[in-house]
Parts: sequence; structure tokens; C-alpha cells
Amino acid sequence: MSRVRRSAVSTPAPVQRGRGRDRHGRGIRSSATGPYLPPLQTRIDTFDTIVASTVDYLRSVWPEQLGDVRFVVAAGPASVLPGAGVERWAVNAAERRVVFYRLPIQRLTRLHRNDDLHRRMVIESCVFRAIAELLGKDPWDLAPDRFRHF
Repeated sequence: MSRVRRSAVSTPAPVQRGRGRDRHGRGIRSSATGPYLPPLQTRIDTFDTIVASTVDYLRSVWPEQLGDVRFVVAAGPASVLPGAGVERWAVNAAERRVVFYRLPIQRLTRLHRNDDLHRRMVIESCVFRAIAELLGKDPWDLAPDRFRHF
């Protein structure tokens, strides 16, 4: 039996696939939540929202001192401080900038109760401590009326 050589047959060019894949003729994939549910809120979104709301509150309490300060959220620091570990935030008073490192705050903090309230309290306490470091004040002095009920 003779074999047919396929070297003369041209091969088609590879197909460019986009973001919405249409595999096996099933159509473009839908979102994970479906059409009638709100989109999922990720940990990154939650962290950014908590930092932004805490910063807005402190800006309303200290408008002159915090009006020109830039607040940035980064994934993590570029390096680890020897002997001190991983820093949770970085304050640069000359540039009037505070950087919060999301991953060290979320993953390296030990919570005695792992729920949404305690996670929020840890993030808010880091924001308070970083701004207190920038202003040269005690974190409890930043908003004394807020913690009067404790």
C-alpha cells in the first residue's frame, strides 16, 4: 500500500484567540456571577475601599495637614528590612506620600478572629498608624471622638 505524502498540502495559519473564547462552538463565556447578580468584590477591591474610606475620614478631621498628601496602595515592598521584617507601609514626609503594602497587611497579620470586622480593623489601624507617623502624633490622637465608645 502506498502512502500519500502531505508535504505539498499547505497548513493553515494559527487562529488568533481573543479574550472571549469560543471553544467547540459553545459561544463566549459568561461572567462568573451571571447576568442577574452583582459582580464579585475581590480582596483587592475590599482593601482599596477600606483604605480610601479611612483616608477620607482622616482628611475630613485633619484637612490642612492631609490635604496635599498622596496615598498609594502597592502590592508589597521592594525589599525586606534586615532585622525588622516586612514593612506594612512607607511614609515619605519630604514627598508628602504614604504607601500601604496590601499583601503584608493582609497576609502577615495574625488575627485572633478571622472575620470581616477584624480584617477591616487591622487595615484601619495600619492607616491610622501610618498617618500618625507622618504627622508626628499618637494614632489615638488623630480621631479621639471616633473611639470614645471603647
